[in-house]
Amino acid sequence: MPATDYLIMNAAKYPDDIALVEVNPAIRDQRGKTWRDYELVETPPSERYRREITWRTFNGQANRFAHLLIETGVTKRDTKVAILLMNCLEWLPIYFGVLKAGAVAVPLNYRYTADEIKYCLELADCEVLIFGPEFIDRIEQIKDSIPQIKRMYYVGEDCPSFARSYNNRVVHFSAEEPNVVISDEDNAAIYFSSGTTGFPKAILHNHLSLMQAGQCEQQHHGQTRDDCFLCIPPLYHTGAKIHWFGSLISGSKGVILRGVRPDWILRTVSEEHCTLVWLLVPWAQDILDAIDDGKINLDDYRLEQWRLMHIGAQPVPPSLVRRWKKQFPNHAYDNNYGLSEGMGPGSIHLGVENFEHLETNGIPGWGWEAEIRREDGSVIEPGSEDVGELCLKGNCVMVEYYNNPEATAESLRDGWLYTGDVAKIDADGFITLVDRAKDVIITGGENLYPVQIESFIRGNDAVKDVAVIGMPDVRLGEIACAIIELKEGHECTQEQMEEFCLDLPRYKRPRRYIFAEVPRNSTGKIDKPGLRERYGAAHLVADETSN
Repeated sequence: MPATDYLIMNAAKYPDDIALVEVNPAIRDQRGKTWRDYELVETPPSERYRREITWRTFNGQANRFAHLLIETGVTKRDTKVAILLMNCLEWLPIYFGVLKAGAVAVPLNYRYTADEIKYCLELADCEVLIFGPEFIDRIEQIKDSIPQIKRMYYVGEDCPSFARSYNNRVVHFSAEEPNVVISDEDNAAIYFSSGTTGFPKAILHNHLSLMQAGQCEQQHHGQTRDDCFLCIPPLYHTGAKIHWFGSLISGSKGVILRGVRPDWILRTVSEEHCTLVWLLVPWAQDILDAIDDGKINLDDYRLEQWRLMHIGAQPVPPSLVRRWKKQFPNHAYDNNYGLSEGMGPGSIHLGVENFEHLETNGIPGWGWEAEIRREDGSVIEPGSEDVGELCLKGNCVMVEYYNNPEATAESLRDGWLYTGDVAKIDADGFITLVDRAKDVIITGGENLYPVQIESFIRGNDAVKDVAVIGMPDVRLGEIACAIIELKEGHECTQEQMEEFCLDLPRYKRPRRYIFAEVPRNSTGKIDKPGLRERYGAAHLVADETSN
């Protein structure tokens, strides 16, 4: 059943219940008033601390946008509609409006440069673009070089002259259901790979994929009508949206938080009575550090209803989770592995019942099969010390890399998705992601897996974040270099870090340490191509330093 049907059902069953809330804490902090001072109808949406819509309004807004698209020539399956918005209350109704029109939604990364936006619009054959105020300058730079975009809609006040106002136009269309029949096999959305291993590829999914992923999320975390999900990561990515799909299936409230400060997160959990929160590693770490430093007093918040904290999008240090459980002993915990080619989180997950296997990534998720295969295609059996490529099978696997048959043929073979991630499987069937195949460092003939080294270094109390990359070396080919970001107020020298790493096998120890910021993209993944470009070629290590 398509996701749009769940929205229709929720609007019928729970028309006056709150579906979505948007919270913008910066507004309250800047103005020093309560959120109720900004709930007046005459206050522009961009100046309100808190906005909300019911399921009836959510569905009606989606229908209005669907009718607008249909009337202006959007046709089922053929039209791609790009969405370039920061997280906001309009985001999901616009997304569902595209789906209800039978078109294909194409969410864009809000960190893309103008050239990257142009590239993705062309790659996905987009004909319609809807964007927000943060992107006026970038769109203006490319507007004359994207002739395939037939219409541009602007969400916000003060619409630029080269676009049409979404706010002014959509209200004139019907809130009734559009007469478009959608099946599970119809194309639904194009997402873009994160770009951490190269320029983004366009990933095409159908409606079955979206809902299978949503059902997987609901099965893993058991959302009911009484739950409230706090959504912080960007909605353009599969992860945040699919975790929210658990709320869609259960008909429960979702809260979109615009900001990642620890006090903002805890205040929103407290005020909105959130029960499930998905965090990225840096945000969880920032919360714990703020508690340890005395900047946050947990007694100031109402948190007893918060039942689950889960993390995804990146390797999770077990030490971080154990710190979390000391502060929040009643929280269930889950770790989610996924990739956009598999419609986001859940293909491998720890499972709330498997905390004793915290050092692993977990087991295949609901509706998923997983195998680890050697280069010759043979399957690695549980308990083997061998590592291989993680391969996945399930209804969430992409249709194809859009307009890229070569990459599709490389990744999709006999119904299996070859992920490019290196993994191993223990005797109990628990899978551990070792690293990306392209991130493996080969030093003197030995394979080094950066994730393993990074996990060890994060055990140092002074370390906030770390990334390990390969640097060229004239003797060994490559050596491991650790870029280390220290916690605020902490110090650590190279000599101290070298001493700390003596517990690693000699061949795994970094040969170079750089103390600097570790850049991550908006989905929490380390920007290793950027680090390699910044440090790799510029720091060629001489033969005598590699002994």
